[in-house]
Amino acid sequence: MRNSALKVEDYNSNIGTTVAPKDAKLSMAHIYIAFSAFLVGAIAGLLQGLVRGGMIELPNWLGYYQILTAHGVLLALVFTTYFIFAFLFAGMSRTHGAFSDRLRKLGWTGFTVLTIGTLLAAILIILNEASVLYTFYAPLTAHPLYYVGLTLFVVGSWISGATLLGHYFGWKKAHKGERTPLFGYMTVATIVLWIIACLGVAVLVLLQMIPWAFGLTDEINVLLSRTLFWYFGHPLVYFWLLPAYIAWYVSIPKIIGGKLFSDSLARMAFVLFLLFSIPVGFHHQLMESGISEMWKFIQTVLTFVVIVPSLMTAFSIFGTFEQTGRAKGGTGILYWLHKLPWKDVRFFAPFMGMIIFIPAGAGGIINASFQMNAVIHNTLWVVGHFHLTVGSTVLLTFFGISYWLIPHLTGRKFTPFLNRLGMVQTWLWAIGMFFMSGAMHLIGLLGAPRRTAYTTYQNHPDALVWFEGIFTNYVTIAIGGVILFVAAVMMFYNFIYMTWLAPKGDTEFPISEPAEDASETPKVFENWKLWIGIAIVLILFAYTIPIYDMIVNAPPGSPTFDFLIK
Repeated sequence: MRNSALKVEDYNSNIGTTVAPKDAKLSMAHIYIAFSAFLVGAIAGLLQGLVRGGMIELPNWLGYYQILTAHGVLLALVFTTYFIFAFLFAGMSRTHGAFSDRLRKLGWTGFTVLTIGTLLAAILIILNEASVLYTFYAPLTAHPLYYVGLTLFVVGSWISGATLLGHYFGWKKAHKGERTPLFGYMTVATIVLWIIACLGVAVLVLLQMIPWAFGLTDEINVLLSRTLFWYFGHPLVYFWLLPAYIAWYVSIPKIIGGKLFSDSLARMAFVLFLLFSIPVGFHHQLMESGISEMWKFIQTVLTFVVIVPSLMTAFSIFGTFEQTGRAKGGTGILYWLHKLPWKDVRFFAPFMGMIIFIPAGAGGIINASFQMNAVIHNTLWVVGHFHLTVGSTVLLTFFGISYWLIPHLTGRKFTPFLNRLGMVQTWLWAIGMFFMSGAMHLIGLLGAPRRTAYTTYQNHPDALVWFEGIFTNYVTIAIGGVILFVAAVMMFYNFIYMTWLAPKGDTEFPISEPAEDASETPKVFENWKLWIGIAIVLILFAYTIPIYDMIVNAPPGSPTFDFLIK
């Protein structure tokens, strides 16, 4: 019987050990924009923290909500999306062979449409015509062209996703009966999740926001609009996380000199993410009136199910670490940890992201629990939570990927100098996030609201508490933000060094081998029709009746409001 925990020859059948040069150019085009957005978004974040700490005042031509919108859009949407597609394009070329000319042209088309949408949205944010934050909640209204930009952004990502899926199915056709390389399998799960999730925001923007913003309709159903946003908004978190998980499963074992603990466990985790990360958006709306408590309860239960594949991932990855450490001579309960490459930033940065994901995940459980959510809803606690998830777990993993991916794509070496810079940058990022996110959590528990600039609310006693104490202080948030900004500037310099300054040479694109004694992977995991079908059934079950009720028994509609924009 064939051992479907793939052997190395299965991973590398009919492919080379590098990304094809033309595919590398496509990936690097995405990375250029990703890190440009990263730098501007980091500057906006610094200004935001200093304003909130009462340390500076913005000039009249620059608004707080303008920089808050820029920070969220450029880091949470633009940087992540461009980096993810750069990583997936490169990884598919590495594991499934070079893209065909036709598919590569389609990939460039997706990049072009994505970039036009990004530039259009960015210009309107710069002009202070779209200061509605990255959630763009109704009834606040941006310039109509901002929503057109968002539409192009989504369409461009769909075209890029279709390119990756086309490459995958082309490989399957040429390799009938063979198990899909793990990178390709996880890429398909990520893209399918993204496409299904974006249906909600596409309906929201095309059928509600654009006609409303252009004045074609007088009012908007606010409850429905927020529901459609969070149908997209929560799986967006997993669109960020799944590529990080791909690196953890596929690349980190190779970097540490080991092999993947379990191929089948990895695939099962991604199937569960696909099934249960979409029909859970109501846990972001637990305080929203107009939604039945029963449907909130159902989606809260489904939310807790998503915890299972995360725990599976933790078990599998740390099983890989222990297996590798013991193979290198580590003994005892924990001494095997000593054998891991702690001074290699390609491992250390993602590992710090894994550790930070522990409190981040615990915070997520609190956010999704009805009684506890009532305490922290719309407070700085929530902001601290997603700075631990996307701002730490995801970004630290993406930084770790960058240290080998960019040199690989540019034909340069991963040097000891770069490694030292990366270690310092990782420590600074983790320390800055400890101060900033930790203070956000604590001040949030005291009731400090999110989405607000510096204010003492006319020296109200409750508000003054937010300025007292060492860690329950807005100044602590600003200090953490300054440290994070220093780390961001270092990361941008590292990007420049990896792209243009490092010595010419070869850097490996690490693809792990599965453990020889791993159990057989069931073939049912390759049945995408089954898993997509189940995902659709769960979505229809979770959303059909509530959305029908929101339309038939619609609350009073709202006209446009732009009082926070000007």
